[in-house]
Amino acid sequence: MLKDEYKIYEEKMRKSVDAVATEFAAVRAGRANAAVLDRILVDYYGTPTPIQQMAAISSPDPRALVITPWDSTSVKAIEKAIQNSDLGINPQNDGKSIRLNFPQLTEERRKDLVKQIHKYSEGGKVAVRNIRRDAMDHFKKMEKASEITEDELKQVEKDLQKMTDDSCKKVEELLAKKEKELMAV
Repeated sequence: MLKDEYKIYEEKMRKSVDAVATEFAAVRAGRANAAVLDRILVDYYGTPTPIQQMAAISSPDPRALVITPWDSTSVKAIEKAIQNSDLGINPQNDGKSIRLNFPQLTEERRKDLVKQIHKYSEGGKVAVRNIRRDAMDHFKKMEKASEITEDELKQVEKDLQKMTDDSCKKVEELLAKKEKELMAV
């Protein structure tokens, strides 16, 4: 019975780690990566739509992305959405497609991006710890209601701490990998 209860919290912790990985993917590391466009929504006929759902995205060289909308009337809307985003890249519109050229990152910009990913990782670890706290509250209520014993509660506490430590370690590994990627010249 307790194993089923664990699964819920284990899944929540895994989703928190995945969310951090997704945020890291959106941080550009000086080379073209379509994942930087994941969070940008375009106002397409009154509906916020992800760029990936309305255009083909290709990378002709390591420092450029080309966005070719399936509906050529949406080129202006995509260009505007990119300009309004926090991407910091000026799109070049040729009427049929949009080209994004990724400049080489300066040392200062790299350090800013590292600070940004540290905030993302800390947010992820806080989320994991909050899940642990919620789980402990849940199991303590079960113990008060005599649904589990005090010994089972102690074992649950150990298991939850191990899940939390593992999840935080995964976030740290993702952080180290992304930091290395950002600082590579």
